[in-house]
Amino acid sequence: MSRSARWTAVVLIVFVALAVALWREIGTDRTTAPGSPEEALTARDHRDADTPAALQGPRAAADLPPCPRPGPQPGPPALRGITLECAGNGELVDVAPALAGRPVVLNLWAYWCGPCTDELPAMAEYQRRMGTEVSVVTVHQDENESAGLMRMAELGVHLPMLQDGRRLVAAALKVPNVMPATVVLRADGSVAEILPRPFAHADDIAAAVNPSIGVPG
Repeated sequence: MSRSARWTAVVLIVFVALAVALWREIGTDRTTAPGSPEEALTARDHRDADTPAALQGPRAAADLPPCPRPGPQPGPPALRGITLECAGNGELVDVAPALAGRPVVLNLWAYWCGPCTDELPAMAEYQRRMGTEVSVVTVHQDENESAGLMRMAELGVHLPMLQDGRRLVAAALKVPNVMPATVVLRADGSVAEILPRPFAHADDIAAAVNPSIGVPG
């Protein structure tokens, strides 16, 4: 092989290597659409940075109550087999049995969602009014667990929070890809309502939720 041919071969090899590296970089950095199949493959429940040690401060600031504990009933069939972290204390929760035995309002949200931020205090007020008749459980649908906890701290909202960066609950219950969204579960675990819209006041929540679960508003 002549010298010029050898140089041509070297240049081609370098060019191909650079092209492959660029393709890999683009593939790694591309932004995936929320709820897309690509996101489902890459999403995590929380970031690597959200270690137990790193979450101590945000958890203390948020001061959230513990998540419901599993009871003897199996709970919503669609949620069986899903285990999530309770953001308030880091314990793992078997979601389906934890949501069984009484009506539950699941509030699906994310820390960066403006309407979610507006709605959370109304959810907290609704829970205060309903007492033990209904359980309001929030489901944080972003892998930045620290940010979710700090948002709760900023709002002064003290509701149980499941950390669901992979949006497993929404997928299992076939909730539209919007936030906030509210899922109302009857005591037997069946879905009474899926409400993909924000609420501004506790009165609005009661009017939308209570008739479907048979509790006074």
